[in-house]
Amino acid sequence: MGTGLIRKRLDGWGKAAESGILLGGGYGVEMENEIAAVVVTYNRKELLRQCLDKLLNQEGAACDIIVIDNASEDGTAEMVQQEYRAPRVIYVNTGQNLGGAGGFRTGARQAVKLGYKYIWMMDDDTLPESDALCELVKADRKLEGNWGFLSSAAYWTDGEVCVANRQKKTIFTFIGGEDYKRDLVPVVMGSFVSLYVKSSIVREVGLPIAEYYIWTDDYEFCGRISQRYECYAVTKSRVVHAMKNHVKANLAMDHISRIDRYRCLFRNDVHCYRRYGLKGWIYIISKDMYNVANILLHAKDGKAEKVKALLDGVKEGIRFFPQIEMIDFR
Repeated sequence: MGTGLIRKRLDGWGKAAESGILLGGGYGVEMENEIAAVVVTYNRKELLRQCLDKLLNQEGAACDIIVIDNASEDGTAEMVQQEYRAPRVIYVNTGQNLGGAGGFRTGARQAVKLGYKYIWMMDDDTLPESDALCELVKADRKLEGNWGFLSSAAYWTDGEVCVANRQKKTIFTFIGGEDYKRDLVPVVMGSFVSLYVKSSIVREVGLPIAEYYIWTDDYEFCGRISQRYECYAVTKSRVVHAMKNHVKANLAMDHISRIDRYRCLFRNDVHCYRRYGLKGWIYIISKDMYNVANILLHAKDGKAEKVKALLDGVKEGIRFFPQIEMIDFR
């Protein structure tokens, strides 16, 4: 199925206007598809290579690729520039580690700026099945374009559902069981492990919030969309999430060295869910009480430090008011 032709000229390795980031992939190239896959990476060039190869070999639909590199130091830049060329692949180095949130903010902005109609967002350890994009395109046609975002079904490397990436049907409940037997499942939140959205929607609701840095940025972004439009999990669109562990983030069981990530998580959760009013606060309080109990009962080290990180994150979240950046290239 055709995806149209976008005529956008890039200036080789020159600087993109208004962004200060470097674009790679050739000189004066023309982008050929209306779908851009935005892949955020950091120091995982072997996983990135697998992801790019999967994207370049999609069947039934095609996409260009924008690689957002958070200043990797493992040879990622050289690998992409040597092995992947325009017009299918653009390389963007942010110059610093902006976290997943900053990476997706940068990638979405560039995709809209370059004129793509659809944006397919994913981490570098996302391995789409050969028809994953085609199934998203089919869902778009079936829904006659009446959707806010579409989200693929994520599986782990053992073939089981990836628990960490189940979509949310409400702020309290996840999809599961019989839902995976339905073609389209109404949802309100999905992860940046194969999220499909229109550029027009991004223009309307704004970009992902870079200040989140890591975790919950996808739920917050999706929530803005699902409060205005019906959104769906597309179960026939399947990806493998090649993460080390497919369970939800668990501060109690995680190593004490990763504690700063959890401060971000608890801060971001407060900001994300408080927009839902009383229901949101019930969710936040219930989740945090569970996490405190889990730490006290099951953490093998750093119980006091972990509880403090949780409480500090919540307090910071109450005072956290990041701005949503809107896109205006007029």
